[in-house]
Order: sequence, then structure tokens, then C-alpha cells
Amino acid sequence: MSIPILAPAAVLVFWSLIMLVWMAATRLPALKKAGIDLSTSVGGRGQDLEKVLPAHINWKAHNYAHLMEQPTIFYATVAILALAGVGSGINLALAWAYVVIRIVHSLVQATFNRVAVRFPLFMLSTLVLLVMAINALRATL
Repeated sequence: MSIPILAPAAVLVFWSLIMLVWMAATRLPALKKAGIDLSTSVGGRGQDLEKVLPAHINWKAHNYAHLMEQPTIFYATVAILALAGVGSGINLALAWAYVVIRIVHSLVQATFNRVAVRFPLFMLSTLVLLVMAINALRATL
């Protein structure tokens, strides 16, 4: 069975894993450079590294955390649209738009991190998600 609207969700899942790898690939060498030995570290959380690692290293972690936040609503919305049988047409286009915008948002945040660029992307993706959520609500009422 093929449900096209699941493809953008799968792409965003895959992108999130790419960001996880990118985060680890930049953080681990930075930790070593900062003299932090993970083999002897006890406790601690990623947030504890904010004052230890350079900002440009932490940006990848910030983005990974963001990909665990609002996109969870996207995944639920995609599932509702798929189950309601309205996962094609405009909803499919909106889902792809959301994923593309979130990937661009990730690249901005993880590289040069200009809020003047990043915030409009976030707002645009939020508007796309809002329309998808309204469509999901309409399909289920």
C-alpha cells in the first residue's frame, strides 16, 4: 500500500538523523579539544555544554532539539491526514513544503544562524503546519 503523504514525514525523520550525526561529528571533537573526557564524565546534559563549547558547535544541537519539538505535531498531522484518506493533493504539497522549509531552517541554524533568516523560515513552516492541521481537523469532523 502506498500512502504518498508518508514520504515527506519519512524524509524529515531521515533529516533529523542526519542532524544527529552532524551534531555528534562536530561536538565530539570539540569536547576532546575542550579537554572533556566522556569516559570519565558522570551525569550532565547537552545544555551543560552551552558555556563550554563554541556557539557554532552548539547550533547543531539546538537544531536537533528543534527537530524533536514542532515536527512532532507535523508527524501527528500527517498520520491523521493519511488515516482520513486525504493525504494527497494540497495536503501532500503542504507536507513537502513543510519538510523543505524545515531542512532549509536546519541548514541556516547549523551554519550561519542568522535569526533574521531563521525566524521567517520558522514562521512560514508554522503557517504551513497550521493549514495542514486545519485540514486534518476538517477531515475528521
